[in-house]
Parts: sequence; C-alpha cells; structure tokens
Amino acid sequence: MQKRFALVLAALLGAALLPDSAPPQAQAAPVPAPAVQVAKLTGPGSINDTENRFALKATDLGILWDNGSGEILTAFGDSYGSGWTGPGGGVGDPATIDWRCNLLFRSKDRTLADGMTLDSAAEDRPGHAKQFLDCKKVDRDEHTVIPTAGIAVGKRQYVHYMSVNYWGPAGSWFTNYSGFAYSDDNGETWTKDPNARWQNTAQWDNNFQMTALVRDRGYVYLIGTPNGRFGNAQLARVPEQQVLTKKAWRYWDGRGWSARESTAVPIAIGPISEVSVQWNAYLGKWLMMYLDEQRASVVLRSATSLTGPWGGERIVAKGTDFPGLYGTYMHPWSSGPDLYFTMSQWDPYNVFLMRTKLSDDGSPTNLVTDPGFEEQTGTTPSAPWQLNGRGGIDSTDLGHTEKNNGYLRDSIGAHSLQQNVAVQPGHRYRLSAWVRTAENNRDTAIGVRTLAGRTIKASPGGAHPAYTKVSVEFDSGRESLVQVYAGFVGHGQDVWFQLDDVVLEEIR
Repeated sequence: MQKRFALVLAALLGAALLPDSAPPQAQAAPVPAPAVQVAKLTGPGSINDTENRFALKATDLGILWDNGSGEILTAFGDSYGSGWTGPGGGVGDPATIDWRCNLLFRSKDRTLADGMTLDSAAEDRPGHAKQFLDCKKVDRDEHTVIPTAGIAVGKRQYVHYMSVNYWGPAGSWFTNYSGFAYSDDNGETWTKDPNARWQNTAQWDNNFQMTALVRDRGYVYLIGTPNGRFGNAQLARVPEQQVLTKKAWRYWDGRGWSARESTAVPIAIGPISEVSVQWNAYLGKWLMMYLDEQRASVVLRSATSLTGPWGGERIVAKGTDFPGLYGTYMHPWSSGPDLYFTMSQWDPYNVFLMRTKLSDDGSPTNLVTDPGFEEQTGTTPSAPWQLNGRGGIDSTDLGHTEKNNGYLRDSIGAHSLQQNVAVQPGHRYRLSAWVRTAENNRDTAIGVRTLAGRTIKASPGGAHPAYTKVSVEFDSGRESLVQVYAGFVGHGQDVWFQLDDVVLEEIR
C-alpha cells in the first residue's frame, strides 16, 4: 500500500517527504531594515533646486556610478522643464515642457546622511542640463533613449542605454536594441558605438536590453534583463579593455563562459526590472536591488559570487509606503551597515535618496523568497508563492515560527504550494520545510520539479500530526530554473496540510 501511495504522489505531485536531521534552518541574508527617505534630489522642493539651477522639474531613475576621479555620475531618464505638470512622465504644456530623453549630473558629496548634493551637470547652455544621448522622439520608431547603467574604466566613462521603440501597458515597454556609449571628458560629450549593441528580437525577448554593470578582477560584468519589468536576470562579462568589442563578450551558461549569447541562463528569477548590482564590503557579499513588479516592492538579493546562487528576495521598500516606486540604484559610496540608493516615484516623477540598514544573520543562503509566509498580507497566497488547488494563508499563530504559515485543505485531488527558483546547473541542493498534517493525511510531499513538470526528486512521505522537519536532496542536472513545492493528494476524506519555514540551500 505504501508503495502504491508513493507512486501516486510521484505522478501527481512529483516529490515527497523525508524526515531527517538537516542542518539548522537557513534564512536569506542580508536582512535589510525598512527603507527611509533621506532627501528629495530633483524637482520642486528638492535639496538641489534642480528646476532653477538646471531647468529640471521632473525626471526619473538616477543611475549612479563612481567616475574614478572622486565624483559620482548620475544619469537620469526622460526629463522635463517648467511646462511639466504631471503626474508621471510626459504630461504638460508641449511648448514649455522641454523634454530631454536623458540627463547627466555629477556629485562629490560623501556625506549622504542628509542627501546627495548635485554639483554640476552636462549643459548645452548655462543653467540648462542637456540631453547627453541623442534620440529620435518618434513613437513606434525610437520614442526615447534611456540609460540603464554606467561604469568607469580608467578615465573613460561607459553608459549602457536602451532605445525604446514604444511604451506598452503598465510595466511593459519594447526596445529596438541596447548598446554602449562612451565619454572621455567626464560626461560632457558622448559617442554611441554602433557595433557595441544587443539587437532585440522580433519577439522582443533579448535578455540584455536593460542592465547593471560592475567591475571585478579585470572584467566588466553585465547583468541583463529583457525590456519591461517581468524578465529574469542573465550574466555576461568581457575583459575591461574590450567593453566595446561585442564579439569579446562571454555569457554565463551555468557551467562556464560561452561565446554564444543564446546559452545564457538565468542567475536570478524574475520579475526583475531596473536592476542595480554592487559589491558590499561590509557584508562581504554581492547585492542585487530591483523592483519586483508583482510584489510592488523594492527587494534585495545577495550572493557570494556573481554567478550565484542568489538568495531569495528581501523587501526593502513597499509600494504601500511609497506609491509608484521604481528605479532603485545603489550608491557606490555607501559604507558600513548604511546602504544608500536612489528611488523614483511615478506621481511626483522625481528621484529621492533612500537608506536602509543592513545586517546579516550568518546563516547559509536560502534561495526561497518569503520562506515563512510572513510577507503575505491576504488569505490567498500571492507572489512569489503560487497555489495549486485549495488552500490559503493562516495568520492566527498556527505557524512553526512567527505568525503566518501556508495551508492546504480538501478531500480529493492534488494540492500544493509552490515557488519557482533559479539554481545553478549541475549543483546539489537540499530542500527542507516544517510540515504539520491531519493524522489521516499520509499522501504528503515536498519536492522539486522542472518548470515543465518533470520530477527531479521524489521521496515517500506520511502524516505529521506535529510540526516535523522534512527534506529532500537533489542534483539540479541541466536545469537553471526549478519549482519547489509541498502538498498532498486527497482520497475522499477531508484532510489538511500546513507548511512553514521552507529552505532551499546549496550543498557544498
């Protein structure tokens, strides 16, 4: 009978439970404190008075990089002058809105606790910040050209930008291509290199249309996402003296660096947009910050290597606290536990300096996001968790730890809670969770499968009237994205299943 149950589970759920003495519960690190607003950097009422000093009333993004000569360069996206009325971009008097597709500012300010002073801008006349990258301003051709990342190599400044064909529904836009421009005079004049481009596809799904840039050990790394806010992150690199040589770029395929762009695999699962990546000396980790559109939150991941594994998301700022938030970029001169970053908000359509404080719980990296369901605010599971069948969120102190837990309940059929996660191909992992079930609920399971539904590892389970830690170990094989889940198969009797403190960690 037990063997027959196990076969049913493998077919319907794809995995099962295995009690063991797994290592202590892991949590994703670092742990950011809720972000606070330090200062408004642009627009009316800002500390920089950009409307009067630079004819800049409204703008977004605020991409930051160290120019290598004692300044931070800041690139903004679509920007407007006195005729802007808002809310959002592009709204105002056409005669005086003074639309510039992008702007560039400089700052020497190292005292960030009271904001970031913008000292100068690339200008076309005194008191007027200029558009530093040309754009056609023709919808369904080239509507705008927006910087997505910047970096310095020696005295040369590089900007990676996207050529936007048109704006789609909220969170969606479509690009012609992305590419590099460079400046040898600290951002005053720029040259777009026509050969250093990533052409978009007819399906609008090239993986390197928006990027973050970092330097490490003689290489420039490109962390890329497709256009819009819903893609995964991929990784490429090039020797730092060959940034503009497109054929010199190599792409992380999960096992090594390939010359074929098509082999790039996800290093972090989306939705990822407007991503920023940097090394944090205080934690000794790489940090990745971006907007998760589905969760309407700015989130942070960490990793000891750019290739991963990247820990689960930790919320830094919520849209309920900062409506219309997006476009977050970490300040290179952050130090100690203070992490400063720029953040845009849509309705004021301006840029703010924010701060979060970092701590590290010292645990192994957990690849699962919201492992204890504590970030769930409703009774139905929401991103990143998915519900298959019938269930919800308990928020009445029924969890293994803290307040919340996920649950499933029904009498027949397969029911599971699941989450998609990025892993490294050919690595070993352990999935573990705390489970409590009805005494007569024996067809229970936790496990891992491909996104196409093929079981990677399944082990038979059973009933757990008290919270029990169960786990399964597996090799990711050729997969870079997997689905972890837990649940049961009902056989005609009303049964229930509770899930908490889910951990996916690499086995070293």
